[in-house]
Amino acid sequence: MIAYVCKYTPVELIKAFGEEVYKLEPKVASVENAERFLHTNLCSFSKAVLEYILQNDIKRVVLTACCDSMKRVYDVLKDKMEFIDIIDVPRMDLPQSVEYFSFELKRFKEKLSHYLKKEFDKEIFESEVRKLTNNYKNEECEIAILGAHAGEDVVKTATELSNGRVLNLTCSGPRICLQDNKFDGSIEDYAKILLSLLPCMRMNMERDFLNKNHYKGIIYNTIKFCDFYSFEYAKIKDRQNVLKIEMDYSQELSQQIVTRIEAFVEITEKPQIKSMEKQGRKKYFAGIDSGSTSTKVVIIDDSKNILSYFITKTGFDVIKSAKSALEKACELAGLKIEDIGFIVSTGYGRISIPFANLQVTEITCHAKGIHFLFPSARTIIDVGGQDSKVIKIDQNGNVVDFVMNDKCSAGTGRFIEYMARVLEVRVEEFSKWQEGKEDLTISSMCTVFAESEVISLVAQGKRREDIIRAINKAVATKIISLVNRVKAEEDFVFTGGVAKNKGIFSELEKRLGLKLFTPFEPQITGALGAALIGLEKRG
Repeated sequence: MIAYVCKYTPVELIKAFGEEVYKLEPKVASVENAERFLHTNLCSFSKAVLEYILQNDIKRVVLTACCDSMKRVYDVLKDKMEFIDIIDVPRMDLPQSVEYFSFELKRFKEKLSHYLKKEFDKEIFESEVRKLTNNYKNEECEIAILGAHAGEDVVKTATELSNGRVLNLTCSGPRICLQDNKFDGSIEDYAKILLSLLPCMRMNMERDFLNKNHYKGIIYNTIKFCDFYSFEYAKIKDRQNVLKIEMDYSQELSQQIVTRIEAFVEITEKPQIKSMEKQGRKKYFAGIDSGSTSTKVVIIDDSKNILSYFITKTGFDVIKSAKSALEKACELAGLKIEDIGFIVSTGYGRISIPFANLQVTEITCHAKGIHFLFPSARTIIDVGGQDSKVIKIDQNGNVVDFVMNDKCSAGTGRFIEYMARVLEVRVEEFSKWQEGKEDLTISSMCTVFAESEVISLVAQGKRREDIIRAINKAVATKIISLVNRVKAEEDFVFTGGVAKNKGIFSELEKRLGLKLFTPFEPQITGALGAALIGLEKRG
């Protein structure tokens, strides 16, 4: 078995020697071994590849000189492998490029033959290459994954959520030929065929398929510590429905990225849900928003009247908190759980609630809830316990665009709670001080560094009230950076638990230069939207 990474690897040539090949899809918990040999800020995919090879004791691998980071991986491994080679792939498909690449392939063939001590089977080679040429112009799809190497979990998640409407057009995707090649059996012709594969971003060939295909959505994958793909993203980001994600190839796909992909799929095409049976139809509907900090339930009737709502801490047991909140909301409405005709769950814990009839992302639910309460709203700023998000909607309440701060707790409820503990005050006290005697600044939004700044200000004898106002300003600044990314429009509505903080509310209004609206209870808009979606699904 010989491992490889790049789609331009001559796998057909390797198979002609009777060898099996497999593509590396690295998933690692950490890169501690790789960082013994590579710089910390090197491309996270290259580090993941090296870590995976070292952890799994892989001894035979073929790399391509696609970037400096992969060349560094080769430098580290070249004295540790039974067999390793790095193939220099040209960036163009010009005649000179084909000639150079065929020379590289012949060199590789000779090196592999010497190592394996096997004969090259021309019949197998030609058969395998013809299989490759049959993958001709099959790049059509509704949702395309572009950019850097997309891991199996990203592709699988997007495919499952979109009912198979996705095609992976990154270097980890299927090897698609853009030309109808007639293979003559020569290495020169094989080089030409490989260079006719759907070009990755690193090739200096026009990626015409981006303009010819009218994708309903593009998921653009980038790599941590690699700025290369941002050039192409900058060209296409203004297209409608482009979602940018960043991967570090850890073992588990983060729930935040899953939520973003799911919400993105919901934007591109609303899922078809079977309507409720007409007989025995019940007229009460519940929305459950299972958030990282609190669980919210809203119950409405078939006239869209809010009958009750209840908020409780989520705690460790998501199912228990959701069921308890539903029971309390039913009690407040004078109902029993059996009276509820349809339950929609949303939030981070939505997929864990077994008694929900439907799961919908909080992006869509917030849009639905806010449009119901504020029909003139076009921009929603939602700051909860674990993340902050800005959602742009149209006049019908449909999501046009959204961004999320899903990297850390900066600017969220968790951040404020942590700062409150450092200052030894209750969170509620952050709302008291909207004006201060001294205008202080917290420059870092990283929880760890911000704590150091706060401690330093305390040591300097600064007033607690002034420090709190500085924290509120820092949070507002972080939120405004998200607002600017979606080209926000009026009216603005502020939701989530942090919207109850008058200090941050005031700072946001100052920076926006306009009036900010907020619901009567900022925490329940997601649950309200979920309940409204449940009503719509009645049919």
